Amino acid sequence: MSDKEDMTEAAFIERFVNHMVLVGGTEFADGSSIEEYAREVAPTYWADSDQREDGPEACADADMDCWEYAG
Repeated sequence: MSDKEDMTEAAFIERFVNHMVLVGGTEFADGSSIEEYAREVAPTYWADSDQREDGPEACADADMDCWEYAG
């Protein structure tokens, strides 16, 4: 089994959150917490097996790519 197949949801979420905070920082421009946001959205990536297969860091990167286009 690969690392991705062995990964638990909790481990996926922690890696997703850690990567997003490492790359994105601790706060959005409005002062809201990037960690809290990451903990809210990480389970949605876990729930989709196609996205989960890419790994937590790739999922976090994909989510952050969308930030540039937001309002």
